[in-house]
Amino acid sequence: MTTSALVLASVVVGAGMQRFTGMGFALVAAPFLVLLLGPVEGVILVNLCGAVTAGAIFFRVFRTVNWRTYAILTLAALIGIVPASLAVRVVPAAVLQIGIGVLLAAGLTVLLALRSAHLQPKRRYLWTAGALSGFMNTSAGVGGPAVSIYSMATRWEHHSFAATMQPYFFTIGSLSLAAKAVTTPAEFPDISWQMWLAISLACLVGLAIGEIFAKRVSPRAAQIVLIVLAYLGAVATIGRGVLDALS
Repeated sequence: MTTSALVLASVVVGAGMQRFTGMGFALVAAPFLVLLLGPVEGVILVNLCGAVTAGAIFFRVFRTVNWRTYAILTLAALIGIVPASLAVRVVPAAVLQIGIGVLLAAGLTVLLALRSAHLQPKRRYLWTAGALSGFMNTSAGVGGPAVSIYSMATRWEHHSFAATMQPYFFTIGSLSLAAKAVTTPAEFPDISWQMWLAISLACLVGLAIGEIFAKRVSPRAAQIVLIVLAYLGAVATIGRGVLDALS
């Protein structure tokens, strides 16, 4: 019961952050869902909920989506999804947990360090960001840092970036789920229909809360909360992986 409550709380906060910041679901929810459910089932749930929330938000922001950039990012992500799906099958759970935590912490650190950097928005950078995002989304449930680094380094206008991320996260989340359904069908979470219903309601509640906060709290404050929560989750995930490896 406690685990279920924590899973639902993670989904609510993640969905709220997704609506608030444009890409917060995986950063906030992934570490805690991995910690609660394990590295494979947790990431699958992140992919599923992330796709659902992004799909719901898309209908509010579709007018400002950069479809050309979306198409390139999605094609590039396909390059990373396939090897990541295979890695999930062969990498030990403890190693995967540590890797997920380290990838998230490293992505956040690079994201903060590159705030003052500036790159020309060339296609090779966009393809690289998409491939890394696809790999990390499938293996760790966190595809956001790679594209966020690209957006910050190239000064991509925030409203266009946040809007474009919604169909992108919906697409790569769906593709990651499809890839895992083929490669690791036995690893899908064994969750009752009542819990699935509760998770769906948690997504809707989180989106509603995020809508309210989006009108009342500055994006700067949301980013600070997002980063702090994500770092705490990354540390907790690494800690669980280390404990599992030692036990």
